[in-house]
This record gives sequence, structure tokens and C-alpha cells, in this order.
Amino acid sequence: MPINKIIVVACLLLLLGAFYALGFERYTELDFLKQQNAALVNYYEERPRQASTWFFVVYIISTAVSIPGASILSLAAGAVFGLGWGLLLVSFASTIGASLAFLLSRYVLRDWLQQRFVTRLADMNAGVKKEGAFYLFALRLIVVVPFWLVNVLMGLTPIKLRTYFWVSQLGMLPATILFVNAGTQLSSLEQLSDVLSPAVAVSFALLAVLPLISKSVLAAMRRYQALTGYNKPAHFDYNLIVIGGGAAGLVSSYIAATVKAKVLLIEQHKMGGDCLNTGCVPSKSLIQSTRFLAALADSEQYGIRSASAEFDFAEVMQRAADVIKKIEPHDSVERYQQLGVDCVQAQARLISPWQVEFAGKTVSARRIIIATGAKPHIPVIEGIQQVDFYTSDTIWSLRKRPERLLVVGGGPIGCELGQVFSRLGCTVTIVEAGERLLMAEDEAAADLLSGQFVAEGIELKLQHSIESFVVEGDESYALIRAQQGRQLKLAFDAVLFAVGRQANTQNTGLQQLGVELTASGRIVVDQYMRSSVPSIYACGDVAGPYQFTHAAAHYAWYSTLNSLFSGLWQFKADHRLIPRVTFCQPEIASVGHNEQSAKKAGLLTETTTFQLDELDRAIIDGQTSGYIKVLTPLAKDKILGVTIVGEHASEMLPEFVLAMKHGLGLNKILATIHAYPTWAEANKYTAGLWKKKHQPKRLLKLLTRYHAAKRR
Repeated sequence: MPINKIIVVACLLLLLGAFYALGFERYTELDFLKQQNAALVNYYEERPRQASTWFFVVYIISTAVSIPGASILSLAAGAVFGLGWGLLLVSFASTIGASLAFLLSRYVLRDWLQQRFVTRLADMNAGVKKEGAFYLFALRLIVVVPFWLVNVLMGLTPIKLRTYFWVSQLGMLPATILFVNAGTQLSSLEQLSDVLSPAVAVSFALLAVLPLISKSVLAAMRRYQALTGYNKPAHFDYNLIVIGGGAAGLVSSYIAATVKAKVLLIEQHKMGGDCLNTGCVPSKSLIQSTRFLAALADSEQYGIRSASAEFDFAEVMQRAADVIKKIEPHDSVERYQQLGVDCVQAQARLISPWQVEFAGKTVSARRIIIATGAKPHIPVIEGIQQVDFYTSDTIWSLRKRPERLLVVGGGPIGCELGQVFSRLGCTVTIVEAGERLLMAEDEAAADLLSGQFVAEGIELKLQHSIESFVVEGDESYALIRAQQGRQLKLAFDAVLFAVGRQANTQNTGLQQLGVELTASGRIVVDQYMRSSVPSIYACGDVAGPYQFTHAAAHYAWYSTLNSLFSGLWQFKADHRLIPRVTFCQPEIASVGHNEQSAKKAGLLTETTTFQLDELDRAIIDGQTSGYIKVLTPLAKDKILGVTIVGEHASEMLPEFVLAMKHGLGLNKILATIHAYPTWAEANKYTAGLWKKKHQPKRLLKLLTRYHAAKRR
């Protein structure tokens, strides 16, 4: 803890110690107040402004430093100032003092506590950010919880001061009225419990719990109200119907069949979804082909004077199609039927919370999972219909190489395909509205990738946006504008849009059933992957929050088990530790926080960075560009986030994901044997760098003296 914070804590302890050592606690007793009541009233009548000011200041200070006695002061306000003026003084003084205590707790303790228990507090922080005002109001109403404790605890959370102030004033008002009013009847009070009797305390607690209960009841009523007006079948054809045969739908169907549920899978197009047919598989196939070409072009570093390859663009593109065909059996109807899944190729539409219509038939199930995925977003740009444009769904039909390819979007898809087509001989320009590529990733990683792109001849137009397309004769042009206002005119042959994806919720019957959707069209799901209609669940790209194949499979597990076993077991979806990989060269793989997101979250972290040019295997392979960057709390080996940039980054990341999942720190990775020479050794060396920075210096000094003594 910094010295300035230690000084503040010491001053507070001294103040509290002096309070008791000097016997000031007697001033906070009911008997003392009753004895001095007449004198206090006289003082107020003689000097009303001065008395009010002193009372106001004393109340604020005592509350700010958490000195006991707020109850007595509130009684005194009623006894001396009367109900109206006393209530006004106490209401504002208590709130101001509470806010100062809140800020003091935040200044002294929050950073230390958040760093020490960062993982455990993650859910609490998320809950406070979402409904902090609601929880604070409930705590203020539960008068048996000391107000000073609420001040200290809430200071450790991310709730905003403005919110804390007005909610505290409102939440403390009932108790304030109770005590100030009791003070007006001071002579009849024998003890504080006369004011706050068990019955009154229970009433306040019920008042606090009532909003929580009401909220849960209303949520349940809203869910089940969505079922009214529909006749629930007396008998169900299936336990589960899954709509969508992509990654999420396939995993959902597989799990349901594994636990012996009767399940129907409906896919309107191709089994395997985007990942197999238009996403992961074809893109990584092209990446592999073009990496081979890049290695040949860089042959001199391997001691080979020259190397070259002849290739046909159409044949390379066809290879991607051939790879899809080889993997298709893994996701085929035949395989899933063998696993016990009924499969249908048709367009499905929900007609009730339990019924699905397709191909003129209606079938029912106790639960339905929507896994219809997403499609590439095509922006509305003037002149777009005049030019040849593609998305990650349609680019695979190319068999003639476009000489000039304009890529719109600098995210993972735009970066991967931009580099691929550049290596296949296209002149590539990437237009990105943000200040850098891969805005969600570590800034240094994006800079390194940008440098690689420029070295390969890819032109980057960062902080630019496309205003319109025009065709002049045989030439197509994009009119793009920089954020500074300068307009450029770029000639191109084809455009690839990689500017995000939108959920496939159209023509599914979801809107007619009243299933809640976000503004972008995704299905809103709760922590159990359940939609606003309780019989309908969702997972994968159609629900989010992450649009990765492995994330779709991850959430499919929760969606399936919760849909089948709700009432017996329920599992809250785990949103932590979702790995991210951009398969460019160099690869960028990450999990958890990077420096930018940690700073935004208010975390105090330290960074350990290992440069891959120090790794023997990287030197052997001639791939020394890149690094491993690990974020940890100050002076602790707990892993908060990892970014790996370089060859095989995606293969090195899982060791860190495993460690984070099971609470293993860098010391455990350092103590693990890694084969030599391997890329995974870099993980151990990163842990070694952290250990070197945190050597036990006192112990090492003692050992130095010990060994010196042994030499005598």
C-alpha cells in the first residue's frame, strides 16, 4: 500500500483511538442527551444559525470517519430542532458524511482489494454496474446493517458517486424520519431499542426485501405471461428442437442425444454452418496456402538461395472448397443421425412457444433452442449496387483474381482475408474507421501486425470511412474520407465487406412470439441462456456475446443442459476466459485482459513481456517476430490476461487458458517441464521473467551470508 494511504489509515486509527481514550463515547449515549437536552435547546434558541451549523458539521465529520453515534445525533436533531428542520439537517448531513466515507474507503482500500480478489469480485462488479442503485437502496432500508459498514463496502465497488449520493439520501430517509421524530419525544425514550424495536427492524427489512422479491416475481410473471394465449400440447413430439445446424446447433444436438433426450435438428441450408462452409475452414485453408508462398519468398533466411512457386488463383480457391468437402462428414446428417439426432433440411418457423412449423408439418417440443447464427453486415453506402462486392459468405465463389481488392473493416476477418489475397497477388487496401487495426486487441499487437502488412505491400487507410461508390467507364471508385476531412478517390476491382455480423432472427417467428431482441437483432438471453419466452433458449452468434465457433460450442453446453434439466439443475453461463485468435501472420492470440482493457476496468496490473527473438525454437524456425505479454496483479503471479503475437501463438495460448481456468499462477507454469526446443517453452520463460522481477531479496541476502560462512 502506498505511503500516503498508510498515513491516512494511521490518522483514522489515531482519531478513533483518541475518541475512546478520551471518553468521548459518553456523548453518544442516550442518558447524556437527555441530561443536556434543555441546555442544547436553549443554545439553539439563542444562536439558531450557529447551532445548526455546528450540528451539521459534527454530523458530517462523525459519519465521514465512521465514529459511532449517528443514532443519538439523529435523536438530538429532533429534540433540539424539531421534526422539519431536524430532518432536513440530518438528511443532508448524513448523506454528505456517508459520501465522504465512501470516497475515503474507495481511496484507501478499493485498488488493493480489487487487485487481491480480482477474479472473485468480477461478478460483483458486473452486478453493481448493472443494478448497483437497486442493491444500495435495499441495504439502506435494512437498518440492522450499520450505515458505516454500507459506506465502506460500497466504496469498494464501481458504483458512481452521483448515484451513491442520491440513492443513499432516498434510502436512509425512512430511518431518518423514524429517529428524528423519536427525538421530538425524547423524554419518553428509555433506551434506543424503543425507537428501533425488533418489529420495526423487521418491517424495514421486509421493506428492503420487497423490491427484490417484486423484481423476481415480475420477471417470472413476464416470462410466463409470454406463454399465455397459447395452448400447451398435452404431449410433446420431442424433448428438444434445435433450429440451426452450425457450431452451436450441432453441439446442442449432440449433447441432447448423449443424455438420451429425443432431439430434432432443423437446418435450412448446409450442416456445419458458417464455420465449415464460409468461415473458419475455408479461410484457414487459404491462410495455409499463402503461408507456404510467404515462406518460399523468404527462403534466403533458411540458407536457400532462391525458391519460387507457380500457382493458379482458381486452384488455390478450389483447394479451400475441397477441404470443406473433406471435413463435411464430421458435421453431416448421416453422422448426427447415427448419434441419435433426427435431422431435417427445411426452413423452420416458430408458431408457439412449443411448436415449430416446417415443410407443411408442425412438431412440438418441451424446449426449443435457437441457433440460427449470423450473417455478414452489408452497410448502406451510396452506389454500392453498381460495384462488385463480397462478404465472408460470398468471397469463396471467386475464381478470377481481382487485381485491386478493397477491404472494408480492420477486424479479424478483414485482416486475415486482406493478407491472404495480398499474398495471392491482389493489390489490397484496408479501410478502417478506427485509429488502428484490431481495436479489441493489445495495441502493441495491432502495431506489429500493421507493420507486417505495410512490409507486405498492403495499404492501410486508418481513420477513414467510405462515403460512396461511383463507376466511371470501366473503372470503379470508392470515395473515402479521413476523419480530418480530406477526401480520397480509390480505384478497385472488387470490395470485401468485413464490418461485423448481424443475427439471423428474421422470418423465424421470434418477433411474433414476443421474444426480446437487442437493437442489433440478437436474442436477449439471461444467465441461463434462456430467452424472454421461458421455453425458448438461444446460443451461438444469434445470442452472443462472442461470435466465435468455440464460444458457440461453449454456450451450447449451458443452453442444452439448462433447457433439458431446468427445475432440477441450472448452470450459469461462464463468460470469462473466452480465447480470441486472429490467424494472420504473425498470429495474435489472447485471453482475458490486455493493458488497454485492464486500464479501462480500473485494474492496477503489472506486465511481463517475453520477446520471441530470445526463444531458441523461434531462432531455429526463423520466426522471431512477436512476444508474449502477461498481465498480473501487482506483486502476484495470478494471470489476469495474456496476449501472444507470433508463430504458433494460437497453440501456445491454451496453457495460459488452462492455468487461468484452474487458478494456477506463473509460478506453476515455471515449475512445469517443457520439452526443448519447443515454442511452448516461451510460456515458461515468460513466467521466469516474472519470477526474476519478484525475487525474495531478503532470503537471497541471507543465503549469500550463509554460503560465505560455509567457505570459512
